[in-house]
Amino acid sequence: MNIPKMSIPRVVIVGGGFAGVSLSKGLRGKDFQVVLIDRHNYHTFQPLLYQVATGGLEPGSIAFPLRKTLNDVDNYYYRMTEVLSVDDAHKKIVTTIGELEYDILVLATGSKTNYFGNKNIEKHSMAMKTIPQSLNIRSLILENLEEALLTKDLSTRNALMNFVIVGGGPTGVELAGALAEMKKDIFQKDYPDLDIRQMEINIIEGSSNLLDAMSAQSSKKAEDFLAGLGVNIWKEVIVTDYDGKKVKTNTDLELNTEIVIWAAGVEGTAMKGLKSTCIVERAKRIKVDAFNRVEGYDSVYAIGDVASMASEVYPRGHAMMAQPAIQQGTLLAKNLVRERKGKELIAFKYNDKGSMATIGRNKAVVDLPNWKFQGVFAWIVWMFVHLFSLIGVRNKVVVFFNWVYNYIRFDRETRLIVRPFKKRDKESF
Repeated sequence: MNIPKMSIPRVVIVGGGFAGVSLSKGLRGKDFQVVLIDRHNYHTFQPLLYQVATGGLEPGSIAFPLRKTLNDVDNYYYRMTEVLSVDDAHKKIVTTIGELEYDILVLATGSKTNYFGNKNIEKHSMAMKTIPQSLNIRSLILENLEEALLTKDLSTRNALMNFVIVGGGPTGVELAGALAEMKKDIFQKDYPDLDIRQMEINIIEGSSNLLDAMSAQSSKKAEDFLAGLGVNIWKEVIVTDYDGKKVKTNTDLELNTEIVIWAAGVEGTAMKGLKSTCIVERAKRIKVDAFNRVEGYDSVYAIGDVASMASEVYPRGHAMMAQPAIQQGTLLAKNLVRERKGKELIAFKYNDKGSMATIGRNKAVVDLPNWKFQGVFAWIVWMFVHLFSLIGVRNKVVVFFNWVYNYIRFDRETRLIVRPFKKRDKESF
């Protein structure tokens, strides 16, 4: 990989998500050689992927070059590759471009879509965990409407205009709200010769509440917002199959649709080569102690979504969200420095800053530790929290002006089919 050997310890970080970037920044100027590895050369701000999928933002505004995060720091290296396995016996990782030795290995590989073993759903539905996947969804949404214009068969047209989102968490709720607003404010103008009133947006949730991890108050308000936008809400319904044409469930509900967006769950991206005893089989997450050290290893750590730090308060580990990942990365950087200096390590304690979700224009729900609120003020809070969480001044400016323009004009101007997408192409991304 052409990375020089040095007298200082080499920290290899696998993954350039929230956890990996947070850790690499925390090691800025410290006495370590830092090697960051990711299969993409950019960091993705995943909470705004749904806006790329619905034409609200251009993909470049929620991405930031990984090389630029620390390009002014000595002893920092980035390599674009995919890690295939870990060989801790020889203190090295195996990648698609070669092997690399490490002194300390940090796995920040994040999460991927969980299809719960259903191969049919995995094959035919659309995931939204990466920018390419979001662009695929955007293309397919617009292509379906274009195709609906051309068909004379009523059942085929209805299937093309029937959008099904599986999963009532923040991703599903935000996506459903964005699609509903596009139907109301944009598609009627774009397709005057198509009866957009026939377009349906369905959200299917297996539990009894949308946003089940949030308060009952926020869950109920989010449901009211979506219902007011005309979204069909199906609760306590589990999707059992999708063959590319028809959604089947554990109830009598069946939906004919040409597009299913799967937002029903995620699982950790565990690394091959680790002991099977340190993997939580159900969630594919890696067991770590209170210092994020992987069970059974001395110099291998895991942080972020892939890490399962079980405790009395969090028996299944922390939520797979940005804040736990950022906080774990920040603390691990401090602990690596403390460990090198022979100081006592600090156990991780999650500072829950709350959760939030937006359902559309002037509609959002926010749960803070001591305060829960909904509506316009919640929407403003959601907007500025996400805005200031973006990496890069340019991205903040671009997103802000896009939001202002979209708000004033009731528009989403990046609804472009830049690259046509067909379901058979899914495996390429």
